[in-house]
Amino acid sequence: MRGRLLSFTLFGESHGKAVGVLVEGLPPGIEVKIEEMKVELGRRKGIPRFSTKRRESDEPVILSGVFNGFTTGTPVAVMVWNRDVDSSYYEEIRNTPRPGHADYPAKLKFFGYNDYRGGGHFSGRLTVGTVIAGYFAKKLLERYNVRIRAYLRRVGSVECPSFEPEELLASTNPYCPDEDAFERMLHEMEDARKKGDSVGGVVEAVAVNVPPGLGGPWEEDIEADLASALFRIPAVKGVEFGLGFKFAEMRGSEANDPFVIRDGKVVTETNNHGGVLGGITTGMPLVARIAFKPTPSIYLPQRTVDLDRMDEVELRLRGRFDSCIVPKALPVVEAVIAFVLADHLLRRKAWEEVEKAQ
Repeated sequence: MRGRLLSFTLFGESHGKAVGVLVEGLPPGIEVKIEEMKVELGRRKGIPRFSTKRRESDEPVILSGVFNGFTTGTPVAVMVWNRDVDSSYYEEIRNTPRPGHADYPAKLKFFGYNDYRGGGHFSGRLTVGTVIAGYFAKKLLERYNVRIRAYLRRVGSVECPSFEPEELLASTNPYCPDEDAFERMLHEMEDARKKGDSVGGVVEAVAVNVPPGLGGPWEEDIEADLASALFRIPAVKGVEFGLGFKFAEMRGSEANDPFVIRDGKVVTETNNHGGVLGGITTGMPLVARIAFKPTPSIYLPQRTVDLDRMDEVELRLRGRFDSCIVPKALPVVEAVIAFVLADHLLRRKAWEEVEKAQ
């Protein structure tokens, strides 16, 4: 993912030796604590009952860019070994692409040289590197008191009500602030698991204390950058900001956010636009919702084709699959939003220094 000042590159494959990330553009002096990074990686494992039975320790190994516990200003490379890998079954289905997965287009794209084991480079396993990159971005944002929290807004047919940012940040439930809705979400996941099926959902993310003035028109549009980055998360099929698609049902008199003065500051009385106008942050909380499709790997029989024989066949998958990946996506969504905000914040700070010098 490439911003103007910050970028990160993911490397590795699901069943390769390791996965990891190269982060470039980080300023020197960011304190790095491995235990904090491991907490973020632990969140990425989701709810064990509904996650893959693949058990990885996810111990990060910093290869470069950190010295004596602080970033040096040079590229940061972090690697995580793949330890619990079983690729035997993927040899059996290498020519019968799994519905909903990237198997078939990847085979075409790379002329059959792609690593098909566990989805290879297209696997959700690669989000290990995304979470690590996000850890560094969050540490940078901490200096400016910018905080980001993602939660389960919907799982299948169960939807959680929206919350004020203060309530959301104060919640001790790591998945959903509404305990009743969360219990019903767990039942929805359990029902899918028992049936050998999977279920999708929606993650809502809120960022508070985002400075006004980040972004710009066209090429600088912060919503465009966020949407582009969020769509790079595996299984994401929809992104909206503020009221999103609900705007299509409204009149301007309902949709507009009136400007008011509160404690000597200009704010909006409502936040229908999710903290962005004209591709530029307003200083109000940034609100985004991200839709995740159900895990394509399920235990129910599915129709596909045998690419060798060019016949239609029935596919029955065996392996270790998630019945719901949405809980695992929470730190990934936070990481991506943090990285985009950090890149834009560094750009804004550079502009501010120029303005001060005039």
